[in-house]
Amino acid sequence: MNRPEGLSAYIAVTAAYWAFMLTDGALRMLVLLHFHTLGFSPIQLAYLFVLYEIAGMITNLSAGWIAARFGLTSTLYAGLGIQVLALLALAQLDPTWAVGASVVCVMAVQGASGVAKDLAKMSSKSAVKLLAPTEGGGLFRWVAILTGSKNAVKGLGFLLGAAMLALFGFVPATYAMATVLAVILIAIVLFMPSGLPKGRKGAKFSEVFSKSSNVNWLSVARVFLFGARDVWFVVGIPIYFYAVLSDGTEAGNRAAFFLIGTFMAGWIILYGIVQANTPKLLRAAHRDAGALVRDARVWALRLLVVPCALTLAAILSPEPQTWLTVSLVIGLLVFGALFAVNSALHSYLILDFTHNERVTMDVGFYYMANAGGRLIGTVLSGLSYQIGGLALVLGTASVMVALSALAATQLRADAEMGVAG
Repeated sequence: MNRPEGLSAYIAVTAAYWAFMLTDGALRMLVLLHFHTLGFSPIQLAYLFVLYEIAGMITNLSAGWIAARFGLTSTLYAGLGIQVLALLALAQLDPTWAVGASVVCVMAVQGASGVAKDLAKMSSKSAVKLLAPTEGGGLFRWVAILTGSKNAVKGLGFLLGAAMLALFGFVPATYAMATVLAVILIAIVLFMPSGLPKGRKGAKFSEVFSKSSNVNWLSVARVFLFGARDVWFVVGIPIYFYAVLSDGTEAGNRAAFFLIGTFMAGWIILYGIVQANTPKLLRAAHRDAGALVRDARVWALRLLVVPCALTLAAILSPEPQTWLTVSLVIGLLVFGALFAVNSALHSYLILDFTHNERVTMDVGFYYMANAGGRLIGTVLSGLSYQIGGLALVLGTASVMVALSALAATQLRADAEMGVAG
């Protein structure tokens, strides 16, 4: 960092993002496990997260313009504030309501949470482009640190959510998260240093649509990459593990909650650790952006091997068996490590492809694609599991990784590269 205030702003943005993602991970596990125990089907569980992803798409498309117009701190504060309100609203849910009313209520609250998450994400990722040093692979290193640490924190949130649900129940856990996040929001507002842009009044909404072929193809690759993860991550694998681990008793349910939460948390934490260390793994400080574009193609193909192998294993074992469960745990952890490298490369390339004057808009557009992939994955997660079980979930993930790899082949190292810094 060249400016002390830039470093201070980076630290403040990162701290706020960590706090948000801790509650975001915990909330996902709370909602998924709580409503599964209330008898919701896989498709109904998927519906609970649909508006979350739709809201994320709309938010990312508009948040880039909002940040360009009103400044990055405004969108960061708004994201944290909306999440606090969403948590408070979710705590008002009455378990005696009909299933339909509960689904509508939770979808609405999750929609607000989706808006909040992507306001905070866009603000944090854009800040890295503006505040990070550029020499010696600095941009790749700092964006990997932010993104990797965020995912490790979100993984802890998964474990925290499952643990709080088992120990305290749904409503007390929700109130506790809202309180902690509100305190952090107040602290950030009071002590946020300078260093982030204040916005420009002439920014036009039409500017959010990128004219860069690299940005557009990278966004397509991102759609299918995150769709491939969420098609098993959101509903399919947690519900499969619940069926394997729980004996239907209260004690059995609690044990299953802890084990599922531990696996999901461990997966996200591993993902975050690998993501943060990807620049070192790829020796990014000694390589140019063109070489990293080529890496994006190679690592997408390496990722494809894992869901294909797991799909074959699920087909060979249609009924839950110990060897299949162990294979899933190992295979999905390998998937997580390879997925992390792909994700880190994408997160660096979007910042390298864009220019400082339109960074919030390109990042917003790119994360709209990210949310679109999660939306597709979320819907297909419940639908594919209900129709074809584990084998169809993993087979769908394989197809989506293949499409992501195909889109990555369209990236060009010598075209429209942004000026990092």
